[in-house]
Amino acid sequence: MARNRLSRSRRNKRYSEIDFRLPEALLRLDWSHDQIVGYLRVRGYPTMSHELIYQHIWNDKTFGGTLWKHLRQSTKKRRKRYNSKDSRGRLAAKRHITERPAKAEHRKEPGHWEIDTVVGRGTKHCIVTLVDRMTGYTFIGQMDDRTSESLNVRMSKIMTRSDLPFKTITADNGTEFHGYAQLEKHHNCLFYFANPYHSWERGTNENTNGLIRQYLPKRTSMSHVTQKFCNEIAHKLNMRPRKRLGYRTPTEYIHAHL
Repeated sequence: MARNRLSRSRRNKRYSEIDFRLPEALLRLDWSHDQIVGYLRVRGYPTMSHELIYQHIWNDKTFGGTLWKHLRQSTKKRRKRYNSKDSRGRLAAKRHITERPAKAEHRKEPGHWEIDTVVGRGTKHCIVTLVDRMTGYTFIGQMDDRTSESLNVRMSKIMTRSDLPFKTITADNGTEFHGYAQLEKHHNCLFYFANPYHSWERGTNENTNGLIRQYLPKRTSMSHVTQKFCNEIAHKLNMRPRKRLGYRTPTEYIHAHL
């Protein structure tokens, strides 16, 4: 049926039915137009423009198709905080973000991570996100609450079960990270802390959280979220090609640089 829709579009005249099968499959994996175009180009498939793919999506919708449901949601607007004080507690002797080693700061090797928590609506349930600065490789962990105890348990499971390096971790000043010394002791990593309310200092993590919101929208309860679901989201993100990686996936890129 989708093939019949394709034949009605004059703009798609020089592309065969087979040419659109892969882009459609990638759209259903929630890939962006840019990721699809870059992936096709670097792997030698027939190249298509962003506009052609976009037009194909809406032609598909006109005839009852569902490709449009996989378009990215618009990014959320963030309010700036002015004259805000950090009321989430203080940590003595914590390392400041400016003390990070050069390889972490300049993304020269994998193993330097940014961490954050994302809270759902109406319950204590939340997730922890861990993103590699060099590659964008992502872990997502389910937590029943936002305590340092819950965070350490989930982080220990992630770090123990993975064969990837954990050299440094950059966090904000949330109280859930107050038990960081235990993670340093047991997993031989070093924590560094950003300035209060300077989310752009952890831009890789902030951008990834925006991608995760496609699957866990803002103002939605996370009481239903399981670790299995978190793993599925992370797998999707890690298998999407990234422009800054030459349209390779985070999974490909991080293992190529170990």
